[in-house]
Amino acid sequence: MSIREQPDTPSARIVVAMSGGVDSSVAAALLAREEREVVGITMQLSGDASRCCSLEDADDARRVADRLGVRFFVANYADRFRSEVIDAFADDYLNGRTPIPCVACNSRFKFDHLLARAEVFGADAVATGHYARIEIDPESGAARLFRARDRNKDQSYFLFELTQEQLRRARFPLGEMSKDEVRKLARELGLGTADKPESQEICFVPDGDYAAVVETLRPEAKDLRGEFVDREGNVLGEHRGIHHYTVGQRHGLGIHNANRPLYVSRIDAETGRIVVGDRDELEVSAGRVERVNWIAGEAPGEPILARVQIRHRHEGALAWLHPEGETRVRIAFDEPVEAFTPGQAAVFYDAERGEEVLGGGWIAGAIS
Repeated sequence: MSIREQPDTPSARIVVAMSGGVDSSVAAALLAREEREVVGITMQLSGDASRCCSLEDADDARRVADRLGVRFFVANYADRFRSEVIDAFADDYLNGRTPIPCVACNSRFKFDHLLARAEVFGADAVATGHYARIEIDPESGAARLFRARDRNKDQSYFLFELTQEQLRRARFPLGEMSKDEVRKLARELGLGTADKPESQEICFVPDGDYAAVVETLRPEAKDLRGEFVDREGNVLGEHRGIHHYTVGQRHGLGIHNANRPLYVSRIDAETGRIVVGDRDELEVSAGRVERVNWIAGEAPGEPILARVQIRHRHEGALAWLHPEGETRVRIAFDEPVEAFTPGQAAVFYDAERGEEVLGGGWIAGAIS
């Protein structure tokens, strides 16, 4: 079946989510160069000095907009971001899950709240600096989501929650570009963000100390303690609270009497116990995923073979997907995978090349 690139929107006006980084700056520049009427919007998600969406980032975005000669606005979403993303992040950790707030930020803010804001401006599409591609099936009119050409920068893993309506109204101008090409173009255009460093951490955890953020949001977490146990239930030591740990973790456990490397294999939020063991205890042959979103809009009518990516940098593993209704999937891996971590995303790609996103969901846990 032939595929065509996503067409321009009927309106010549398009909103660009400008974070103050080089990627969104170049996305805006490319659209402006096409003589589109660009409206730049920075979503103010925090008033502090976090590495993304801070006041300093908004200033950088404004300077880029001035350079490009496009209109620019700042939209304050700090309260919504706190309630919909940050609070959920803390609660997930206290429930034994390892969250990915960037997914909710994409689906709810950039392609939900911001799309609504775009309509106010008379625009019916939103562009971002994501490295991913959208193509339209000419026969069905369905939007299809693909990895970026630059696999090292691909961000499709974080976009699996996007619906058909959102995908048809989203634009990813950088999908065919490499990071080096983006920076080179930014320099040529004289954009002040050309050499701005990338943020590698969650925006509201700039120093990487997740537990400290959880304890700030949920002060009762400071007093949490519990037991390290092996899979037989033998107590091996005491831990500082389940929000300090994630499945697959080896370092920083503080089990001083262990005579071999130990890994976190399971976190039991109800009992406060953390199960640790040898590395082979991390292996999972089958698991369940919930709150599944299928890019096509509906679940397949029968089991399908796919390549399942269970972490951002995971290369993906072949597995059979067994839909259990529209929003749950049982996964049977061809070969065991390590650290099938509750709270992380399992994203389904086509089995042949691993390029097209079929859907994805949130890991509930392993099953026997």
